[in-house]
Amino acid sequence: MLNGIVGFQLVDDGTPLSLGLILGSATALFIGTGYIALDTAFSYSGHFDSSMGGNNRNIGLYVLYQLAPLVFLAAFFVLETVLVLNVLGERKPMLYLLAAALLFAIGQIFQYVISTHICSGTNGKINGALFETFFTLCAVVMTWVFWSSITEDDWPMPVTGGTYT
Repeated sequence: MLNGIVGFQLVDDGTPLSLGLILGSATALFIGTGYIALDTAFSYSGHFDSSMGGNNRNIGLYVLYQLAPLVFLAAFFVLETVLVLNVLGERKPMLYLLAAALLFAIGQIFQYVISTHICSGTNGKINGALFETFFTLCAVVMTWVFWSSITEDDWPMPVTGGTYT
C-alpha cells in the first residue's frame, strides 16, 4: 500500500524515509503475525488457547495473514488506478494492472477453491499450490510491466558490449 502512495510523489522513491516506512510497516506486520502464530502454536501466554479446540480458528491470525494483505492489495489497486487515470491521464497501463489483478484472482481461486478437488483427484499427492504460485508469479510480472509502462525510463535496458569500462 505504501508503494502505491510513493507513486504520488508525496515521498520521493528510494529515499531513506520511503524505504524506512515500507520496512517499518513490513516489520510490524511480520512481528504481529509471527507473535500470534507462535503464541497459538506453542501457547506462550495462553491467550490463544481457545483457538486450539473445535475448528482451530484464530481470528487475529486470519486478519493479519489473510485479510490485511488483501486490503493492502485492494488499496494499491485503487491508488494506482487513480494515479494512472487521473494524474497521468493514460489508459493502456490499466490493461496491465487489470491483467495482474485477474491473474492474482485466478491464483487465489486455485488455492482456495480448486485445490481441494485437485488434492482429492490425486489422492493427496498434489494440490493447487503449484498453480496458485504460477499465477501469482504471473501477476507479479504483470505488475512490473505495469510499473515499467508508467515510468519514464526505458526498461529493460538494452545490452551493449561485454566489456567493463
